[in-house]
Amino acid sequence: MGVSYRALGLALAALAAGGTAHAQDAASTTGTVGQAALPPTAAGPAPSTEIVQPPQADSGQLNEVIVTARRRNETVQTTPLAVTAIAPSQLEATVSVKISDLQGQAPNVLITTQSTGAATANISIRGIAFADVDKSFDPAVGVNVDGVYIGTSTGQLLDFFDISSIEILRGPQGTLFGRNTIGGVINIRRTRPTGEFGGKFEASYGSFNSLGLRGVLNVPLVKDVLAAKFFEFHQQDNGFYRDAATRERLGKSNSENFGAAFLLTPSSDFDALLTLEQQNQKFTTFNGSLTQPGDVFCLAQPAGACGRNNTDDIYTIFKGPDTPGRYRARAATLEMNADAGAVKFASVTSYRQSREFQQADYGTTGLYYSTRQQRYRQFSQELRASGNLFEGFDYVAGLYYFSSRYRLRQDTQVFGADAGTQITIGRSRSTAAFVDVNWEFAPRLRLSGGGRYTHDRKRYNSPELPTTGPIAGVEGKESWSKFTPKAVLDYRPNDNLMIYGSWSRGYRSGGFSGRGQTPFSATTPYDPETVDAYEVGFKSELFDRKLALNVAAFYTDYKDIQQSSTLTTAGGVGNETIVVNAAGAKIKGIEADITARPVDNLTIRASVGYTDSNFKGFVIDQPVGNQVNPAANGVRRFDLSAVNLIYAPKLTSSINAEYKIPVGDNDIRLNAGYRFITRYDQQVAADPATPIPATGTIVVPRNDPRVRSDRQNLLDASISYILQVGSSGKEKVRLTAYARNILDDRGTATAFTVASFPVLWGFAAAREPRVIGGQVAFEF
Repeated sequence: MGVSYRALGLALAALAAGGTAHAQDAASTTGTVGQAALPPTAAGPAPSTEIVQPPQADSGQLNEVIVTARRRNETVQTTPLAVTAIAPSQLEATVSVKISDLQGQAPNVLITTQSTGAATANISIRGIAFADVDKSFDPAVGVNVDGVYIGTSTGQLLDFFDISSIEILRGPQGTLFGRNTIGGVINIRRTRPTGEFGGKFEASYGSFNSLGLRGVLNVPLVKDVLAAKFFEFHQQDNGFYRDAATRERLGKSNSENFGAAFLLTPSSDFDALLTLEQQNQKFTTFNGSLTQPGDVFCLAQPAGACGRNNTDDIYTIFKGPDTPGRYRARAATLEMNADAGAVKFASVTSYRQSREFQQADYGTTGLYYSTRQQRYRQFSQELRASGNLFEGFDYVAGLYYFSSRYRLRQDTQVFGADAGTQITIGRSRSTAAFVDVNWEFAPRLRLSGGGRYTHDRKRYNSPELPTTGPIAGVEGKESWSKFTPKAVLDYRPNDNLMIYGSWSRGYRSGGFSGRGQTPFSATTPYDPETVDAYEVGFKSELFDRKLALNVAAFYTDYKDIQQSSTLTTAGGVGNETIVVNAAGAKIKGIEADITARPVDNLTIRASVGYTDSNFKGFVIDQPVGNQVNPAANGVRRFDLSAVNLIYAPKLTSSINAEYKIPVGDNDIRLNAGYRFITRYDQQVAADPATPIPATGTIVVPRNDPRVRSDRQNLLDASISYILQVGSSGKEKVRLTAYARNILDDRGTATAFTVASFPVLWGFAAAREPRVIGGQVAFEF
């Protein structure tokens, strides 16, 4: 795009921005207000969350919230699946800026940052996760932005300023949301151009010299026909790590996200929304050392860098070479909706490309240093039709196409010596057809479901590998097809209660290990993985709609799990990361979402999730170099069935409260939130203390203790003063003081050990420590 983000930023700063920073009134609900009207089609609605039928301000009732979790406009309480609608005002209250700030806000959901990739998130829902930045691996949880699936975990750390709604769908969503959504979907909708002149501007400052400047400007170009929205978000900070020698701050980051959206509405039967955007990021990458005595690299680490803990110690860095990084992503999305009477049509076309450059030493003070350059592009096209065939029967049907291409070049140095170059080129293509129906075949009794047929094809090529140097003919290709059905039965005995049960099948395609170091490991495909998910639940509204209680219990049969393993290799960089179909797993649990208005002006939201998970038949072959019994060196069989699934805590819980104090025409808003998450493992990595018998299978009792997160107690709070400054009622100023992680709970966001038997080294990225700051916002 030729737009200058500096010029755009100056214009926004001068004019400020539109929407409602605190659009919710006293009758807040599980979702947020979507101010724009719903478009004329249920096949491609614009705002995913909208309050309808608002009660009187003093009624004390909960408002209804419209979601599009099933590609239809329906309330949360009538949607027969486990979905949590997050109010953007919850994140706004603590000046949260990215998707990882949703961590713990919904039951059985984890979202952590990944330091080894730009703007990268590790996402887990109900114990199903895949934590890797490599673009040859598909995410297990789909992140959809304005109806577009992001095909890689890189770029998923989205800015939250311009968000209309956030829905977290738990369980496989392959029927309607497409490929690789076996864990669930995070469905995000940004605001649409309003067609009226207005805007919103925010400036925030906090700990670690964190500065945020954000603006949105809505402009009517042709009255009632063409509207535009311009936006720019800027965020920078000095990082929260410290240099062990100089005590200076490390981990600087500077990001810009800017663009424009144009909404064409030539008639009430058609609309087209074009969004153009670009994200730029500059950063430095640092990881705390988790290297322990007995690891190979411990022998060469500086004094004090080996044998550290995975809580406070990882915030102090024994600095090696400089580690600059750059990320640039551009995207264009065209969404069109047409109402043809009996049938409504929707089309979503999107193109996205990115370039990355990143240098890192992974907490080794330069002993292992890599330069990674990646290019990625994806194109997707979805066509949907929806309508009612007869009274009580509606449908959504469609076609989907997705393609992507990436190129990776990684140059690595080990102990100061060149360890080789790897060049990987990967391509993927996916086509699908799907249908989903609702049939109310008896009063208050409804049968829903459908299916999706998907065909995936992937190709791999590597012109150069570290173990062989430049090489010709290292390539592979494979294809897979799968039908994924879903069936749901729900019953509404009265207007305040719904009971439902469902079965669904999820599928994630196979692929190639993009970081395999040998021709064999690089060109040997891994197979798809599948889940069969069973869920029963109820949704209820009690006490004259002052309390909403939604409960779901689930059981998941997880088969052919694609497990990432980092193995020791001879030559090259000394290790390789490959994916194998390692095992099955059984995952079961229960979860609840609660929203209440016990007294006027007080809204309480709470969630709790419990998960019990275990592997079944997790047996793999991998190298072992046993110093105690040299005769055992070589490839051995390992039974890892007893280790924990990654990112699968037993318990996640949260409670948030907002209290409004009217002061004349103004408001004071008090917000507080607490999240508790039990320990969970962040990598399948065998405990190095595992006994190694001379012969037979090696039984691993647990993962390496250093890749286990500690318990998290996260407390946030804020106070906001909202002033009406204009006669129209739209002009407002909001002043906010906030604190995140008040208890200064410290620990790992991600933890990793490299190779096994022997372990080479370990490293970790840290969670954000306590942050205190303030914000001023103006809207008109």
